[in-house]
Amino acid sequence: MKKVTILLLGLLTIASCKNDSKDTENKESIVTTTETTETEDTKVSKKSSFRVSPIQHATMVITWDDATIYVDPVGGAEAFKNFEAPDLILITDIHQDHFSAETIQALNTSNAKIVLPQAVADEMPSEFSTKIEVLNNGDLKAHLGFNIEAIPMYNLRPESLKFHEKGRGNGYVMEKNGKRVYISGDTEDIPEMLALKDIDIAFVCMNLPYTMTEVQAANAVATFKPRIVYPYHYRGASGFSNIEVFKARLKSLSGSEVQVVALDWYQ
Repeated sequence: MKKVTILLLGLLTIASCKNDSKDTENKESIVTTTETTETEDTKVSKKSSFRVSPIQHATMVITWDDATIYVDPVGGAEAFKNFEAPDLILITDIHQDHFSAETIQALNTSNAKIVLPQAVADEMPSEFSTKIEVLNNGDLKAHLGFNIEAIPMYNLRPESLKFHEKGRGNGYVMEKNGKRVYISGDTEDIPEMLALKDIDIAFVCMNLPYTMTEVQAANAVATFKPRIVYPYHYRGASGFSNIEVFKARLKSLSGSEVQVVALDWYQ
């Protein structure tokens, strides 16, 4: 019997293109991982690339090796003109900053699987009926070599319960070759987030009154300890959340254990 082990070594590099007015924020980042598979007879190393390109607010394009993944695509097809057509589309919720039927209709989805909660499926045009994959909270599906798990996303504070009820929307954990990526969607620091394990990369929201404060977000990240965290979805009713507050709180709790990467989600 062969003995197999997988060793993961990560190197984070940031694209050089920056927003002129925000020196600490970048327009995309690339995480390069070397995956080494070792048997009794041989050792094989393979590089894996994970590129994040923010579009706006909750919308992003992830290029993970050869797969192109659109997350919450809104803003029309023009916003995606510089990217390959999607192989996979993830939609978290019904709100207009996460779901736009018009945008999806304008995209080239000929080879795409669309993963979404039932509440979004109920609003999808019938032409996509053969492309959608409904995941309820807790469901796990495999597609294109990824395991995709639907994580609950909802509000806890009484004054915000009206925004996101439990069971309607999905966060997601995507896993491939041992690398695990968490996308929070619209949520507070719920028990299901705090219980996450072995997350390499996390996208965590923070905006009032719709999701949570910077301190709540930092406390949650310090609990489940991803290797890298991207603050996103941080524009609220009264302006932008303060990413520096998030960074400072997280550093006070976890030191340098979690790396914060601030990208420009509002170009």
